[in-house]
Amino acid sequence: MRAPAFWYPKGLAQAGWLAWLLAPAMLLVRAAGWLRQRLARPYRAPIPVICVGNLTVGGAGKTPTVLALAARLRSAGINVHCLSRGYGGSHHGPLRVDPGKHTSADVGDEPLLLARTAPAWVARNRKQGAMAAVAAGAALLLLDDGHQNPQLVKDVSLLLVDTQRGTGNGWTLPSGPMREPLRRALARADAVLLVGGGGCATVEQAARRCAIPVLRAEKAALGGAALAGLRLLAFSGIASPEQFFDMLGALGAKLIGAEKFSDHHPFTDAELDALLFRAKAAGAELITTEKDLMRLPQHFREQVRTLAIEMRFTDEAALQQALAPALARLR
Repeated sequence: MRAPAFWYPKGLAQAGWLAWLLAPAMLLVRAAGWLRQRLARPYRAPIPVICVGNLTVGGAGKTPTVLALAARLRSAGINVHCLSRGYGGSHHGPLRVDPGKHTSADVGDEPLLLARTAPAWVARNRKQGAMAAVAAGAALLLLDDGHQNPQLVKDVSLLLVDTQRGTGNGWTLPSGPMREPLRRALARADAVLLVGGGGCATVEQAARRCAIPVLRAEKAALGGAALAGLRLLAFSGIASPEQFFDMLGALGAKLIGAEKFSDHHPFTDAELDALLFRAKAAGAELITTEKDLMRLPQHFREQVRTLAIEMRFTDEAALQQALAPALARLR
């Protein structure tokens, strides 16, 4: 799914007629979310739980953030396991991801990517997923998404905001991209993580009023210098493919094309063959993201370059302080 244009209006406009038309449905969604939180009886796992959540639908850098945290914690000797809903996969779980056995059709693309760094689980029921990870020896659980899911008690909940996209028109689903009202989301957050070089005044001001620390991080390309001057045909099916394309351009790559697909798009052989034919005809190479690579057939991956992305935190001390309540529970 691609975000509707009225979610992210240009200029000073905050909401169009479509947003107003959907306002009754928006109020129902808000009420359902509020009721779900009120009626929940969250499970407190015997190990610490850190949640990396999102304020809006679509990508804000959750998975790169989880990967960075997992690598950081594992280097400290902590047996970290990751837990994902497994969006796009057929398994409801709880299931431990095996990259040598499972495909994105089984478990989704994000869990496959996470499993390259730490043991990863998919579970539609987060409580059951947490219990399975604990039984397998996990010492700390990292949730890839789940800020709005009330099934687990979170020791630390990081709320991510992409500074390029911000909060859009500021309305909640389906009138806007917000998953829930800002104040409600911040009430359950322990820190806000702004991803990108800019800012988001609305969120920053609200976070300060709630006395919630605001952290910063940026996505950095790994090995990007090798792409300078290369003729590339880029393609991607992530929430914000434009950011990927812009990064390639900033690295000096010569893009002969940039093909956008919907988020989590399952690529067909016909689509991939057409992309490869077009690239060869133009004397170019194909390139995509590591997340997209997880959805490509194994035999096709050797014909595609990838750009690895790393999340880098601006203030390590502030991040450590934000994680402290979870780390204090380690046995």
